Amino acid sequence: MQALTSLVLAAFVAYAGAWYTGYLDGNFALLLFVASVVTGLYWLAERYYFLPAREAAAERLEQADTQRRAGLAKQGITQVDSSVAQAKANILAQPWWLDWTAGLFPVIISVFFLRSFIVEPFKIPSGSMIPTLLVGDLILVNKFHYGLRVPVLNTKITDGNKPQRGDVMVFRYPPKPSLDYIKRVVALPGDTVAYLNKRLTINGQVIETHAVPEFFDEDAMRYFKQFEEKLGDQPHRLLNDDDRPAFVPGFDRFPGSDACNYTVEGVTCKVPEGSYFMMGDNRDNSLDSRYWGFVPERNIVGKAFFVWMNFGSLKRIGSFH
Repeated sequence: MQALTSLVLAAFVAYAGAWYTGYLDGNFALLLFVASVVTGLYWLAERYYFLPAREAAAERLEQADTQRRAGLAKQGITQVDSSVAQAKANILAQPWWLDWTAGLFPVIISVFFLRSFIVEPFKIPSGSMIPTLLVGDLILVNKFHYGLRVPVLNTKITDGNKPQRGDVMVFRYPPKPSLDYIKRVVALPGDTVAYLNKRLTINGQVIETHAVPEFFDEDAMRYFKQFEEKLGDQPHRLLNDDDRPAFVPGFDRFPGSDACNYTVEGVTCKVPEGSYFMMGDNRDNSLDSRYWGFVPERNIVGKAFFVWMNFGSLKRIGSFH
């Protein structure tokens, strides 16, 4: 078992290393699921086979010691210096290969359950959601708000709530589902959405904005025009960059792109059923639905709702809209 366990652990390390170095696209949900299954099997084996076997061996040792002392007592020898206590403790001790498998199972299965069905942590890697979310924000995502899903397969098993305009959502990036993206829900299934000359219109209604003080981006070391917009129940802020054009440069053809019309002014799309149109709050610095298309319902991961840490600024901790 030691050799087999060494191979299993080496396989996990090799997978993690290849993922870290970019040799393959890792899937943390799959890795956590496999780790839960493997350590669970070891945990069952430990509880129902290995531990009883060690306890039986310790009991035999203790019985042998008792018989030995009884035999010595018959010969008049009552003072015996040696003790089997340490030997018994050594027999009962869990070997290293069970420490690193069965011993980790309670922790791994707890993380798997929490991450799959309750909340999942993410780190914001880019500035596409500035000013709502900054680079380095560590956020929590509600995994049951839009309905529970089977881990790895992402198959929906409960209905939950429907995504609403204005929700900040984490989803699997349609061109490459192994990646998770975060954007704001702008348009729902059946909506006609237009972003022309940097003004958002939904079903013919212009979404009103009003100017607020400029936002200073510490990474870019410059100020950007900042506006407040209300898509749902709560207002949120967005940025515009006057140096960026209104049209969408370099967009790709995508499923349903025939329902979109691209012009020098921007883009107009009819959102297909079962899909959503997503945009970043940093409107001129966001790779979103304008470029790669709609997010199908099956790609939804969860609703982002809380910044639990930003090591560069503790003032970032708190909820957001």
